[in-house]
Amino acid sequence: MELGTMLDGRWALVLGASSGFGAATARALARAGMNIFGVHLDPRRTLERAEAVIADIEAVGRRAVFFNTNAADVRRRERVVRSMRQVLVQASEAGEGSVDTVHMMVHTLAFGSLRPLIADDPDSAVNQSQMEMTLNVMAHSLVYWTQDLVRAGLLGRGSRIYSMSSLGSQRVSSHYGPVSAAKAALEAHTRQLAVELAPRGIAVNCLMPGVTDTPAFRAIPGHEAIYEQVLAHHPAGRVTRPEDVAQTLVVLADPRLMWISGAVIPVDGSEAVVAAG
Repeated sequence: MELGTMLDGRWALVLGASSGFGAATARALARAGMNIFGVHLDPRRTLERAEAVIADIEAVGRRAVFFNTNAADVRRRERVVRSMRQVLVQASEAGEGSVDTVHMMVHTLAFGSLRPLIADDPDSAVNQSQMEMTLNVMAHSLVYWTQDLVRAGLLGRGSRIYSMSSLGSQRVSSHYGPVSAAKAALEAHTRQLAVELAPRGIAVNCLMPGVTDTPAFRAIPGHEAIYEQVLAHHPAGRVTRPEDVAQTLVVLADPRLMWISGAVIPVDGSEAVVAAG
């Protein structure tokens, strides 16, 4: 049986679905046959990004149910989960195949403070609320979404969860301290969730893409120099693209793949190997 046939009509939830890894993943999963729940946070000036993703999903004949809301807010998260449950119940009642659970959740939320921990001017250093916000959005929200989805019965045997780390979880660079802490926590949450969800048949993993030109990457001070350095030494002669990560997730969506869990999986074309050498 072809992968597209096995994914046909299943649902994926993509957190951060309007740009970067999330947008590429939503499009790729839809092309592979999946319907998409998308959560994004866009003001009017960037709303067209989400609208473009929705249009592309619908253009290949799949459903796109998107929520423009703060994924890190507890009340809004609860409302989204309730709405998702209603959609899946209605789909099941309409006889739209096996659609009573979310087959894959992809966490790509990337919003945090890019300030040093120590600065001569105290106002230039990260403060407590900024640090807590960064950890909450980029790491802890993975746990909270998973908790709510499990409690609502929306993740079941065969479901799988993926999040996005980076090499910054292991290395130090200017202004990246809060995000580095969040990525390290994200990997720790991945391991813990994988163990606790194993009896339920739910796999949890974290991808570690290489340097990728996304809106989140372009927000990092000095990103141009980082990009050029990686490009100059990358064995493939190019940096990672969002589509590289998205296509990896399509393969990992294969219902037959369930014995990979608790892992941090590099998706970088061997970038980290060269850097480490």
